[in-house]
Amino acid sequence: MANSYLSRSESSAGSSTKGTLSAWIKRSKITSDYPRIFSSYIDNSNHWKVYFDNTDRLNIYGETGGSLNGQLVTTRKFKDTDAFYHIQVAVDSTQGSSSDRIKVYVNGVQETAFDTASYPSSSANMKFNGGSGNTDVIGKKEGASSDYFDGYLSHISWVDGAALAPTSFGEADSTTGQWKFKSPTGLTWGTNGFHLKFESSGALGTDSSGESNTFTVNGNLKQSISTPSNVLAAFSRSSWWDGTATNGNTTTNPSGATAYRYVTTGIGVDKGKWYWEMKISTLGNYTLMGITSQPSYIQSASQHNILGSRAYDYSVVYNDAGGNGHKYNNAGTSPTNTPGAYMAGFSANDILTFALDLDSATKKLYIGVGGQWANGSGSTNQTFGNTTGITITAPASTDTGSYFPASGEYGGADGICEFNFGEGRFGTTAVASAGTKSTGDDSIWEYDCPTGYYGLNTKNLNTYG
Repeated sequence: MANSYLSRSESSAGSSTKGTLSAWIKRSKITSDYPRIFSSYIDNSNHWKVYFDNTDRLNIYGETGGSLNGQLVTTRKFKDTDAFYHIQVAVDSTQGSSSDRIKVYVNGVQETAFDTASYPSSSANMKFNGGSGNTDVIGKKEGASSDYFDGYLSHISWVDGAALAPTSFGEADSTTGQWKFKSPTGLTWGTNGFHLKFESSGALGTDSSGESNTFTVNGNLKQSISTPSNVLAAFSRSSWWDGTATNGNTTTNPSGATAYRYVTTGIGVDKGKWYWEMKISTLGNYTLMGITSQPSYIQSASQHNILGSRAYDYSVVYNDAGGNGHKYNNAGTSPTNTPGAYMAGFSANDILTFALDLDSATKKLYIGVGGQWANGSGSTNQTFGNTTGITITAPASTDTGSYFPASGEYGGADGICEFNFGEGRFGTTAVASAGTKSTGDDSIWEYDCPTGYYGLNTKNLNTYG
């Protein structure tokens, strides 16, 4: 939602003392300037809000008449960009015990450690559900054009008039014990209550609570198929790489990053057959893309650890000085040490395809361009059935036991790479003509997905991985 938000002007007053926010969120950008989740806003002196601060702590903050009216700042920091958090805040200022007046739950568990803990006075007016004059905002700083939430939002709910337990919106999986989404039922939503499912791409602000409290969509908000129930692969911001990742961490830009590094997805695999696509939207000399077994390798003085320098790195390189389309594996400190052409060279806006086979006796990484696949000797002119893949070490024999899709550079290259892990977009641009999906896979591709291969997401990991 990096430049987008939702807003709604309240028309009728509800409860001024009780309310529950439930939000399923996946962060993309961390350590940023106060990205908002939700706020109910009258003016700069009267508002209630939930947000992350610039050290990644969760903040609940309220003001009435310019004076503090409750604030909780968690000790815990929320830096995970690979999974959804379920954030729930239950407010009831009528409670006799001050610490019961605001409760914070994350993934079904109540937070009890706070760097700041200031609770509302008894029966305080919390400045939400105020009716005319109140604006409810999701994903942006109230009353300003900054501090957007950068990431994914799913099933945002507000209950006007009740402080609810997290079991109204989630439950523990009976097999794994992991907290998972549960569709809320039987709730009394109240005058200003809403439930945003984001089901319709053309009406993302639609309220499904039955209260008709629909939000206005502002900016270039996009619907995603990555949800708490099925998380698509994206690049992990917690790795050693310090470049820029945008569009839900699917677009990588090494500009300004420490040279010779790479970034990987948060999802790694040790079995299964997996497919993904990538467009180079801006060329940069020595842009590298492929797989690695090591998601965050520590750079040493003697080894740059570029994507392809190690035994368990496999990549191809764009090099406008020669070597474009060459394979790069176990090649030391420079991609000029490549063992020779693997595929035909590629250019700006070409779409590369990757198929990783970890099920066959001989493990392979296949790479293609424009719907054709490499023959292994410098051309890209084969059907998938005739392609020549790169033989890779079995995951069990690597240093981490898994492989991760990766994007990297050598010596300060500024190539911008847009990955499609099944979302059906490169950056913010939808695929031109969706290719064939694998059976049972909801992923959306530019080209035909090879038979028996699947998009890299948690649903497919459980089913096919």
